[in-house]
Amino acid sequence: MRGGCLFVSHGGGPMPLLGDLSHASMVKFLRAHEYRPSAVLLISAHWQTTVPTLTSGARPQLIYDYGGFPPKSYQYTYAASGDPALAKRAAALLQAAGIAARLDESRGWDHGVFVPMMLMFPKADIPIVCLSLLTNADPAKHFELGRALRPLRDEGVLILGSGSSYHNMGGFFGGVANAAEASAAFDAYLTTACAAPAAERRKLLVDWERAPCARACHPPGGEEHLLPLHVVAGAAFDDESGTKLWTEPDFFGRVTMSSWGFSV
Repeated sequence: MRGGCLFVSHGGGPMPLLGDLSHASMVKFLRAHEYRPSAVLLISAHWQTTVPTLTSGARPQLIYDYGGFPPKSYQYTYAASGDPALAKRAAALLQAAGIAARLDESRGWDHGVFVPMMLMFPKADIPIVCLSLLTNADPAKHFELGRALRPLRDEGVLILGSGSSYHNMGGFFGGVANAAEASAAFDAYLTTACAAPAAERRKLLVDWERAPCARACHPPGGEEHLLPLHVVAGAAFDDESGTKLWTEPDFFGRVTMSSWGFSV
């Protein structure tokens, strides 16, 4: 069975795991799925490299890449395995598409990986390989990463982007005027883009900076939380249409946040 493509907004640090009420609907969505992929290839907003890099360790460690949270949030464990063979196949697909790729046996899993995985697959019984984003933040190149990795879906691999449809810290905490209106307008653009036919979908996502309120939602230098969506959309087949699977119009009491899927 063909694996799906899914982009999830993963929330603030470990807050989804800590019972934070502002994350309640997000947690409910992540827990409610029925996916049983053969493996997950995950693109986290919190790992960027100059060359696309894949985790190839058999037992990656967790990276607690956040600060100021309760002690228990630095003691989480998640015993899912890596998949070195899948990492090598993914690297080979990228190279066959003319994209340089590297393997990293020592890279662990940041919170963009283990937070959604602990909610989606609490038994830790699905292997995970992570793919880095590119430091150049080029949306077209990220779209092509996904396109090159499409064949993995025929192996039942779930392509999962973990980021945030809105990521302006000032907007989260009340320091930006009109954040609610800006996030809603940008969210509507992303929903239209995901649902569009393949060629138009690519154009709308590659040209995301032209969207209403784009830079109010993802300030310059902060695109990394959006770019996992480009990889996921690139991995969607041309006959697939993206749909909004979850939305919260009052996230942190201020902004709209959403998740989209293709054939999931």
